[in-house]
Amino acid sequence: MDQSLKSVLAEHPCYDEEAHRRFARMHLPVAPRCNIQCNYCNRKYDCSNESRPGVTSEVLTPQQACDKVAFVYSQIPELRVIGIAGPGDPMANEATFETIRLVHERFPELTMCISTNGLALPGNARRLYDLGVRFVTITMNACDPAIGERIYSFVTKDGKASKGREAAEHLLEMQTRGLEECVALGMVVKINIVMIPGINDSHIPDLVRYVKSRGAYTVNILPLIPVEGTAFEGLQAPTPET
Repeated sequence: MDQSLKSVLAEHPCYDEEAHRRFARMHLPVAPRCNIQCNYCNRKYDCSNESRPGVTSEVLTPQQACDKVAFVYSQIPELRVIGIAGPGDPMANEATFETIRLVHERFPELTMCISTNGLALPGNARRLYDLGVRFVTITMNACDPAIGERIYSFVTKDGKASKGREAAEHLLEMQTRGLEECVALGMVVKINIVMIPGINDSHIPDLVRYVKSRGAYTVNILPLIPVEGTAFEGLQAPTPET
């Protein structure tokens, strides 16, 4: 790993336990459109009682996002990391790239991060790199399409909604290619895995081995949050012990 990235890791709350206590991070909701439908996801706006991933009170324009970074940074000098994770998928929104450009030009000392499902990452990895992004998170919940097809309602392929095994196979192919492209560029890749009891929980060790063999830096396991109005609303969330 490049030495400059090693120094950044020490101030990145997503990668370093001490940094989590000392430095701040900020997510910019500029990407409302998504290119897949996960069976655990229901994106809602303006819900004061919700703080789960995927929920925001408003979607910002790139300029609004940059101005908000400026305000927060002026109040919180410990700010180190700016992330774009939605509320849809960043790679499905052109506003993502414009936001990165504006923020990076104005605050080059801040670390820019992207969190994506990986479907549109192939071909965009170089674009992210050229804009200064060095940290990419990919949410991958299966490396077996037989499991993946139980997790995703549809995946966009060639401009159309693909379903079932075909959709899961296509998503896995794109995620794998995107991971490998980012690693080849020298980017640090974290894999997020949503642990879904009875669906992919026993599969996670295989998935970790799969992404490790392709250069992933670390893996973060997230518990399923059963959300009303989704296909998985009736499932139980895994316990902390699990």
